[in-house]
Amino acid sequence: MAYKIVARALEKRFDGGLVCALDGLDLQVSEGEYLAIMGPTGCGKSTLLSLLAVLDRPDGGVLWVDGRRTEAIRSPEAWRSSSVGIVFQLHHLLRYLTAEENVMLPLAGSRLSQSERRHKARSSLEEVGLGHRCGTLASKLSGGERQLTAVARALVRQPALVLADEPTGSVDSASGEKILRPPM
Repeated sequence: MAYKIVARALEKRFDGGLVCALDGLDLQVSEGEYLAIMGPTGCGKSTLLSLLAVLDRPDGGVLWVDGRRTEAIRSPEAWRSSSVGIVFQLHHLLRYLTAEENVMLPLAGSRLSQSERRHKARSSLEEVGLGHRCGTLASKLSGGERQLTAVARALVRQPALVLADEPTGSVDSASGEKILRPPM
């Protein structure tokens, strides 16, 4: 069986080692598997996502993502750009760009034409139920609409790996179910 993610004895500490976010975590996630990690505030969920996205490095243990040891990924930015979609807990939308322009950002620098990037962004927004809000500034979107825009942005490149930190936290239950429903 091919594993998309394998963690062995993963450790991460903060504040000079005083705060232990992860202490010996073992994890295996198979190709095509959906996994929800739940737990109380401060238990290390966001820290784990940061390590999986190679936004940070573990203090101990070994982590493989998509068959590669994360410390061997020479250009984490390029790897994330080509392989990973991330939904951050705090959206990170550019407030003076429209929903469509925010979703187009991961496509910048691609070989796609401007009209192809716009089409992909609109399609991604339609998938999350926000096709009607393409031209709306991010600053004018509701909290739930910002969250859905962040989801659309993470999915627009059709990444091999999607990491989401509380992706349904600010959306209604119907939208949340749609977000979490695996593609057919």
